[in-house]
Amino acid sequence: MRTDTNDSWLARALDRPEPEDDTARRILDAALEQFTLLGVRRSSVDDVAKRAGVSRVTVYRRFQTKDRLVEETLLRELSRFFARLDAAVAGLPTMKERVVEGFVVALRHTRAHPLFGGMLRLEPEVVLPYLTVQGGSSLSATVEYLTGHLRRAQQVEGRPEEDPRPVAELMVRVAVSFLLNPSSCIEMEDAEQARAFARRYLAPLLDA
Repeated sequence: MRTDTNDSWLARALDRPEPEDDTARRILDAALEQFTLLGVRRSSVDDVAKRAGVSRVTVYRRFQTKDRLVEETLLRELSRFFARLDAAVAGLPTMKERVVEGFVVALRHTRAHPLFGGMLRLEPEVVLPYLTVQGGSSLSATVEYLTGHLRRAQQVEGRPEEDPRPVAELMVRVAVSFLLNPSSCIEMEDAEQARAFARRYLAPLLDA
């Protein structure tokens, strides 16, 4: 998969309207379904084209390469993830409450997501590099997203104007570690257990 700058990934994921082209939307929907069912490695552009009811030439005309198609599918789902996360925490009055609920929603959504969770189960060897040694762009995009929320909370809640990026990165890394290896002595089988963990260990980082 080709790589982009961190700022580009964040901007593209956060400000990403659905394609106006009905055919492009149908191709992305088909790609999501195809990658979810069989994984990325075992899926071809021909498979996606057939599922979308278009020719492979049509797919290549809009997405150029398989890597680009995979990336565009992931970016659209990442955009939807950020939108869902924003909606889940928007009504909460404090940043600590938003951190707690955001952690719970992020874990639940990612594990249950047909593509993200499915790829972790079907093709961990494909996904893991993008969450670990090759995960600079996706990690930094998520850190930038959370940093923006923390910085706005500093202004609204009168918190000290220190750089919130290290705290944001620590929170994101903790969440990613639970996604990659959910087996732990820390009980986090349901939402209340995840909330209890976040209240005890993540929310206090805002005062660190």
